[in-house]
Amino acid sequence: MPKPYPKEFRENVIEVARSREAGTTLKKIAKDFGISESCLTNWIAIADRQDGNKPAAAVSDSGELREARRRIRLLEQENEVLRRAAAYLSQANLPGK
Repeated sequence: MPKPYPKEFRENVIEVARSREAGTTLKKIAKDFGISESCLTNWIAIADRQDGNKPAAAVSDSGELREARRRIRLLEQENEVLRRAAAYLSQANLPGK
């Protein structure tokens, strides 16, 4: 794992990125400082959450959301099975069969 950049360096890069002129891309700024664009994007996102500019998603919320989506998928599958069973049984009870 690479050695982490000093805190002052990260803060300076974030400040430059936030105060960039129109037309200057994060990719260009990252290249100028010798870091990857994804690294700079992550630093900005972390700084935004720490500064209160963007709400941080709670870890428990993301776990609950993942569990809710799993449960919804399961219920949709069960609903499909029941729908098909009802269609099959209704065909079996038609007169003439």
